[in-house]
Amino acid sequence: MRKLLDWLYSGSGVLAGIFLILIAALSLAQICGRLFGFDAYSFDDFAGFCMAASSFLGLAHTYRRNEQIRVAILVDRLSGGKRRALETLCLTASTFLIAYFAWYAFDMVWTSYQFNDMSQGLVAVPLWLPQSGMALGLAIMAIALLDDLIVLRAGGTPSYLVAERNKKIALSENL
Repeated sequence: MRKLLDWLYSGSGVLAGIFLILIAALSLAQICGRLFGFDAYSFDDFAGFCMAASSFLGLAHTYRRNEQIRVAILVDRLSGGKRRALETLCLTASTFLIAYFAWYAFDMVWTSYQFNDMSQGLVAVPLWLPQSGMALGLAIMAIALLDDLIVLRAGGTPSYLVAERNKKIALSENL
């Protein structure tokens, strides 16, 4: 199960990276299009869709590697059982909120699909397509949070603390 979850988190990170590359390619095509008289209609719309997908699909990947901003002012001042209890509370609240957000994101995707909502640009795109990246990214983030909550409750160390410890070790070895 661990390999499958790690593959899921890495896969979402790879997809986020692919969408970043698509943003660069679309921007470059639009710039070249202006230079050579080619009208790149709606390329900025597609780049915006890619940006949303990249942002949300990258959530779990960056979270698992402790690359997101975490406000740990209070948590870092505690140790032992108090810290574990606060970490559990934070992970429980985060899991609930992200899962709630993911649920309604999937509802939005389904509603857009049912009503055949289309984008407003020159090239009409079914809105459920770009919205799916957001919903999928949120679902994977909810899984990552639940994964860490289960690990913490089982007495293990959450991924973000493992990544933080590994960074400190790598830094000390480089000095």
